[in-house]
Amino acid sequence: MPETTSTVPRSRWLALGVLCMGTLMVILDGTIVVVALPAIQTDLGFTQANLAWVVNAYLIAFAGLLLLSGRLGDLAGRKRVLLIGLTIFTVASLLCGVAGSQGQLVVFRFAQGIGGALASAVVLGMIVTMFPEPDERAKAIGVYSFVQASGSSLGFIVGGVLTQTLSWHWAFFLNIPLGLAAILLAWRLFDDVRGPGLREGADILGAALVTGGLMFLVYSIVKDSWEDPRILALLGLSFALLAGFVVRQAKAARPLLDLRLFRSRAVSGANLVMVLMVAGMFGFQFMTALYLQRVLGLDVLRTGVAFLPTPVLIALVSLVFSAGLLRRFGARWVLVAGLALIAVALGLLSRVPVDGGYLRDVLPALLLLGAAFGAVMPALTGVAMSTAGSGDSGIASGVINTTQQIGAALGTAVLATVAAARSSFLAESGMDATTALTGGFRVAYVVAAGFLVTAMGVAGVVLRQGKDRERCGRF
Repeated sequence: MPETTSTVPRSRWLALGVLCMGTLMVILDGTIVVVALPAIQTDLGFTQANLAWVVNAYLIAFAGLLLLSGRLGDLAGRKRVLLIGLTIFTVASLLCGVAGSQGQLVVFRFAQGIGGALASAVVLGMIVTMFPEPDERAKAIGVYSFVQASGSSLGFIVGGVLTQTLSWHWAFFLNIPLGLAAILLAWRLFDDVRGPGLREGADILGAALVTGGLMFLVYSIVKDSWEDPRILALLGLSFALLAGFVVRQAKAARPLLDLRLFRSRAVSGANLVMVLMVAGMFGFQFMTALYLQRVLGLDVLRTGVAFLPTPVLIALVSLVFSAGLLRRFGARWVLVAGLALIAVALGLLSRVPVDGGYLRDVLPALLLLGAAFGAVMPALTGVAMSTAGSGDSGIASGVINTTQQIGAALGTAVLATVAAARSSFLAESGMDATTALTGGFRVAYVVAAGFLVTAMGVAGVVLRQGKDRERCGRF
């Protein structure tokens, strides 16, 4: 029988805190490592090109395995998959911290990605199962969304402090106490309820097709060398593998992913909106960090502090107001309005000057963006999980997490390419380096706003519900 009371613990809200702790650990790690990259490069002798693999090795494993990890949670038991993922992530973090060569660090980062995928893919499914009532679920998803949205901003601060006061090794050692605490609490709080077993849906061929397809897709995106015939061939191979996966799932007696999940306009539309929104938002964070440091002259620590208003407003809106907004207006209109405000915030950033100031030119956009995102993320997550039952919430969670990672990789690659091309053009036209750099950022913000406008259109058109008065984010 499928898991029906899966992981309903004695104290649901304490359990939610444990799940958010594990999520925060995974999200913090991504930003902290980015902050520590210059120190890692100096200590281990990475070239500029090879340094990217410290990030890419993790991202490829993480994004490629999320879908499979979610399904494993449904079949083998979400508590078991969560504990295995947290354990792998924690041990790999220790190994990354003591790595003495480039090869070791890249391999251990890949292992971190495996652990992060296993742990992250089942969290949202566990939350949905623990909180079946709409109001409580909206509040719980608001807490989860806040942790997801604010973790990377907090990582800038934590990474700056650790790297400047200790060493880059502590960017990984920090995960050890957090991981051990999450493992112990999860082991004690959650019931060991098993799923129907791997034989009920262990589609080995389908797993190989989707994992290989996603890994090659993310690799092709992060390589950002689309003029290279080899990368284009690899991109074509990824599409072929993913197409083969779809065909396989349509014909398999026990598919890894039941394609009927995507017959829901809510699920399909929400995942498409997630790709577009994250592409613009993740790229925004990347570009703004560069603008603050390279144009305004802030160091790493002050850059992290500069981002703080955004997670504060995300917390205020997602934890206090999001559930009420969803009840009053419904998820569709909360999404449309929130995405529009994010697009406006990115439009404001597209006007940043060379001689700008943080309070005048950056802070207003960060405040608007934080308030809007605090409303959008719980609504979007709730819509994406709205049709998931107890037996498939893991795979639904894996799908929405996968689309986030694809959006992040796509947004970073596209916006970085656009910004670099525009900056090079302006520099060749005779502009000084700082002015050319700023010009590139401004164009990238326009493209990011375009992603959000497109997401707003999808939310308004695709996420039309049969009963438009339906509330609480359910479609």
